[in-house]
Amino acid sequence: MIKELTYNDIQVGDMEFVTKTITDSDIIQFANLTGDFNPIHIDEEFAKKTPFKETIAHGLLTGSFISTVIGMKLPGVNSIYLSQNFKFTAPVKIGDTIKATVEVVEKRDDKKIIKLKTQVLNQHQKVVVDGEAVVMKL
Repeated sequence: MIKELTYNDIQVGDMEFVTKTITDSDIIQFANLTGDFNPIHIDEEFAKKTPFKETIAHGLLTGSFISTVIGMKLPGVNSIYLSQNFKFTAPVKIGDTIKATVEVVEKRDDKKIIKLKTQVLNQHQKVVVDGEAVVMKL
């Protein structure tokens, strides 16, 4: 569901999230879209020889669900990304259910700029992506 919030509707402390179970198809589609065919993501035999022991999702695939929250829920429609940083703290594997969250931590009224704490957690509540985003609300 798309939320149509105004800048004034948004308060420090507001939070929203989306959840997604990562599938093999998601990883393949992301590889096809971006051209990133690193074998750690798509080659099970290669991945067995890595510390992860199986294929893992692209970090940016995992982090991209933060964009879903920003564009669809909080701040929602008419939000423009200005910046995003990511720290990838744990792998996401096929079958993991992730929860991308954003929390409003600061507002700059003169330019309608909003700073957000951004995280993605797995089904075990372990942070797999940690970061911060800055958006402008039109």
